Amino acid sequence: MPERASHPGRPSARGPPYRYAGPAMETRDIRDLVHFSDDQARRGTLFETGRLWSEVICLQAAQAVGPMVDDEADGVLTVLAGEVATQIGNGRARMRQWESALVQAGEELTVRNASAEPSVVLLVVSPPPSGPG
Repeated sequence: MPERASHPGRPSARGPPYRYAGPAMETRDIRDLVHFSDDQARRGTLFETGRLWSEVICLQAAQAVGPMVDDEADGVLTVLAGEVATQIGNGRARMRQWESALVQAGEELTVRNASAEPSVVLLVVSPPPSGPG
């Protein structure tokens, strides 16, 4: 019987599964940052390095964040849950779960919850903001 070809990353029938011997990877469960407040939008930093910053923003009712702008950094806004009304520069869009938008350096960003249900968005920015977010 011919020997089966192995697939990279999959354990073979003859040996233990492959284990990476490098340094541990930093992981977080985004759900740990999902909290809501009746008073204001909740924001929590997901990751921050010298080259990248990301935060989870939780909105309910008519809560909003912004306008905010960073002249030095580009960002990506992704809706993880719910529906939001987003304004980037002069453009406006209603965004739903799994939709993303590019925020280019110098563009003003405002995000507002757009439904009766809570919304959660992920904002990733590079380079990280130099001042308060």
